[in-house]
Amino acid sequence: MRVVAFGYMTWGRRTIEAVLAAGHEVPLIVTHPDSDNPYEKIFNESVAELAADHAIPVLVRERAEDEEVRTAIAEARPDIMVVSNWRTWLPPEVFTIPRLGTLNVHDALLPAYAGFAPLNWALINDEPEVGVTAHMMNADFDAGDIILQRSTPVTDDDTVVDLFDRTLAMFGPITVEALELIESGRAAPVPQNRRVASYFHRRGDEDNRIDFTWPARDIFNLVRAQVDPYPNAYCYYGEQRLRVLKASVTEDAIGGTPGRIVIRRGTGVVVVAGADACKGRNPGLVLHRLRTDDGREYDAADVFERMGGYLTSHPRPPS
Repeated sequence: MRVVAFGYMTWGRRTIEAVLAAGHEVPLIVTHPDSDNPYEKIFNESVAELAADHAIPVLVRERAEDEEVRTAIAEARPDIMVVSNWRTWLPPEVFTIPRLGTLNVHDALLPAYAGFAPLNWALINDEPEVGVTAHMMNADFDAGDIILQRSTPVTDDDTVVDLFDRTLAMFGPITVEALELIESGRAAPVPQNRRVASYFHRRGDEDNRIDFTWPARDIFNLVRAQVDPYPNAYCYYGEQRLRVLKASVTEDAIGGTPGRIVIRRGTGVVVVAGADACKGRNPGLVLHRLRTDDGREYDAADVFERMGGYLTSHPRPPS
């Protein structure tokens, strides 16, 4: 088939590579310009460079709603469009140009986790599995009829990078298989259940701030959802910001006031967590590895000279 491709960053590149490898003709690629957003500097393999390597015409747009884009797509005479990690809304006058419509590939088990940073949000929310959905595009974000889904379980040992690796490996195969189903007429699109749909916003610095009134497991999930190369979860010790690189949850209950640094365990330290921690029924949070703003990394037990201080969500000047 003739496939016009919209794609950005590593997700977009790997999807387009798979389409090309499957023997489809790609007469046009549309991608976003480079961004200063820290989340868009991660896993940012260039789609524009891929287009150049294959001598495919490329348009670079933040939004793809102008007459030049519509004309270029129409002149490319696509059977279908494939969209992967396109970050802005495509209007119906664009995605309906191909005779077979537009296939979007999204790294979530839709209808849940439409929008941005689905793997990070799913891990924060302690989901038992994540995955990838290939669906037909409609006028709402990530809301069209589902062609295929693939999933992978989430374990306590997984970080967001592990989930990225496993779901990224699904992008090419699910796209190629969905195209085969659509081309052969064997596709059986399934409408999404909008009653269980959810949409998530882009993550920013505020979203990575640790609140020790949260249960320890919630903080643990935030930490592993924001491991390098993502911006890390962080808290403060006095006025010093500490980025948390690795954490775990205690097996025993740790009572007291949220944020209190209680005891060393190996090379880590245990911190009280949970709004009702004073009842002594909640597990605590073990901080294992920390990074200061100068880029240095430490075992948590080496950062704190003595127990008894407090970690907070915001800087606290000396009293």
